[in-house]
Amino acid sequence: MTPLQDQLDEITSNTRGLVQPERLAVSERAVEELFTTGIEERILPVGATAPEFALKDAANKLVRSVDLLELGPLIVKFYRGRWCPYCMTELEAWRDAYGRIREHGALMVAIGPQLARQSDFMIGQHGLPFPVLTDVDNKVAEQFGLVYTVPEYHRDYYKSILVNIPFVNGDQSWRLPLPATYVIAKDRKVLFAEAHADFRVRPEPEEALEAAFHMAR
Repeated sequence: MTPLQDQLDEITSNTRGLVQPERLAVSERAVEELFTTGIEERILPVGATAPEFALKDAANKLVRSVDLLELGPLIVKFYRGRWCPYCMTELEAWRDAYGRIREHGALMVAIGPQLARQSDFMIGQHGLPFPVLTDVDNKVAEQFGLVYTVPEYHRDYYKSILVNIPFVNGDQSWRLPLPATYVIAKDRKVLFAEAHADFRVRPEPEEALEAAFHMAR
């Protein structure tokens, strides 16, 4: 199986071959500026106690972390939206690993700010077997230290490529979560935490699975 990061690097390579350098520079600037804020250093770390959450899935059913954690360790995947090819490639990698997750007694949810109807479409299009939860106003992501606001100049870029984040999320805030991967033990202790200001970089699922499976044994 091709490593996830290799798949993401291929997206980056293809993008660089198709998009003008001056347009690519807009995203590069946004990534660099976000990195310099130190947001990566402020995410909820390993060893911390994860906040409880209760969010609705694509079918409008309330899903509570406390209920999931009664059953086993929980993998939480924060993503930006179905408009992001990096997020969708990553979620497909987790889809392919889901059988192993359940075999080891762990569970998984994906959390993003997009509206439920967007998630419902995404689940059907990509065959996602785990709950996809809507984090209205990024309130849960904020408790994990993941939220940032897309700068004005980057908004213009998104609009130019027909990525309408306010429409997808149902608000005008232009706030997004860092793509992040967490593994939470049954006692809510964070066992694995990784997030990057550069949206093109994601941890391999195997890294998080090792932490989850160790606790599930």
